[in-house]
Amino acid sequence: MIKSYYFYAMISVVLLGAGNLANHLYQAFKIAERIKVVQWYNRSYSEVSSFKNEVNVTDSLEDLVEADVYILAISDDSIAEISSALPFDNSLVVHTSGSVSIHQLDKKLKRGVFYPLQSFTKDASLNFNEVPICLEALDKESFDLLNALSDALGCTSYKISTEQRQTLHLCAVFVNNFVNQLYRVSHEISDAKRINFDILKPLILETSKKVQNMSPYKAQTGPAKRNDKRTIKRHLKQIENPEHKAIYELLTKAIKKTHGQR
Repeated sequence: MIKSYYFYAMISVVLLGAGNLANHLYQAFKIAERIKVVQWYNRSYSEVSSFKNEVNVTDSLEDLVEADVYILAISDDSIAEISSALPFDNSLVVHTSGSVSIHQLDKKLKRGVFYPLQSFTKDASLNFNEVPICLEALDKESFDLLNALSDALGCTSYKISTEQRQTLHLCAVFVNNFVNQLYRVSHEISDAKRINFDILKPLILETSKKVQNMSPYKAQTGPAKRNDKRTIKRHLKQIENPEHKAIYELLTKAIKKTHGQR
């Protein structure tokens, strides 16, 4: 396959937004050899002012400089508003949302999506080159540029439609947000009995490792899969919080149904 010239040229980027993802993107772009952040915009200047000695920062859309791609790392609700307020047309502008349609970007622009499928916390470090990037564009040249941008970060990229991306975002809520809430429930239960939550961390890591090499179906263990009614009954007696009990009952029922138990 012949690579576009973007795979060899320096790619100039204007970053818009200063949240968790924007900060991670900036740090990743800063160390990438073929990417140059030429400007960083945010509505609140104070959020980016500390970087003014590293990059051109601004709080005015009217002052945006020319770039190969403008990346909107902003809230979903702001994408349509900010894209329509951009003072230019026919430039490539992408959003980074998992759930917003590419068509929410203003029609005057070349439109695309650069969606890093990962959970980003401002103070939690991660290796960005391990983050899969889901790409979408309305023309081949724009897609090639985004593909090259992903490659320059050392990331694996995937050509994904809006429907597929929105489905991935839904799946991500289950495997990340919901699972993390279960960690929180476990943390509350262990804290109530003065048990160090760290004791559970090797189990958390082992469970995550298992699904790297086998399906979640095969990796399932526990009393619900075994239909261990005595243990399930004892657990339900131990749980004091009604919400925690409801979660336990719902997930137990789902696991039993999946594995043919009654």
